[in-house]
Amino acid sequence: MIDPSGKLPGRGAYLHDQKSCWVKALKGSLAHALRTTIQEQDLATLRVFMETLPEGESSDEEPMSA
Repeated sequence: MIDPSGKLPGRGAYLHDQKSCWVKALKGSLAHALRTTIQEQDLATLRVFMETLPEGESSDEEPMSA
């Protein structure tokens, strides 16, 4: 689940709002950080969100929680 506020309860991982960070994370480092296996349906949801992110440098905003 994507939590732009970073306030939802439970285990989370912070990712910058930059597509390159998400590409790397979805290759396996996110699952490792969360200490779980991410189901294919959830990966698909995260990939759809990733496609809305900018290609270039991260903005000055705080990292998002996933």
